[in-house]
Amino acid sequence: MLVDQDVNIIERVLQGDSQSFELLYKRYARFYMMTCLRYVRSKADAEDMVQEACIKIFRDLYQFDHSKSSFSSWSKRVVINTCLMHLRKKSVFNFMDNIYEIGHSISVRSTAIESLKLQDLTEIVQSLPKGYRTVFNLYVIDGYSHKEIAELLDVSESTSKTQLLKARKLLQKKLEEKDYSLIENYA
Repeated sequence: MLVDQDVNIIERVLQGDSQSFELLYKRYARFYMMTCLRYVRSKADAEDMVQEACIKIFRDLYQFDHSKSSFSSWSKRVVINTCLMHLRKKSVFNFMDNIYEIGHSISVRSTAIESLKLQDLTEIVQSLPKGYRTVFNLYVIDGYSHKEIAELLDVSESTSKTQLLKARKLLQKKLEEKDYSLIENYA
């Protein structure tokens, strides 16, 4: 079982076995890179964030508690927080729009998503402006609530909702441009 293997490797790392951390890194580096690439467009920035996140994971590994979560969940949170810190340093969140009432939402039929190749979907999400992309990733892909996003980004919940709405609208437009016409608006 993967979870048991992770726990055994982590125990060896905590005992000072540096080769075990290398094994852990090799197991998760691609996953971390894909996570970082959802937040930034530049491969070089993503590589830097993976490296920074791995340093934090190694430094804080003693805090990991396998009875509370899996290593992949715990370390993913470290990676996401590293991405957010990177974006915060670039003042991405200072320019987010804020609307107090959102009257409608946009929904993508599952067949539209199913017809996309992963590379196409990644390119479309990466093409979003940083603020939209960040909230979209946190809410839709990483499963954070608007309240959690607001706390993480130091914005209001309504700003988070607005950014998500705008991200969805822009995604709709980009999907239509790529001739994926399976998008519907709902009032």
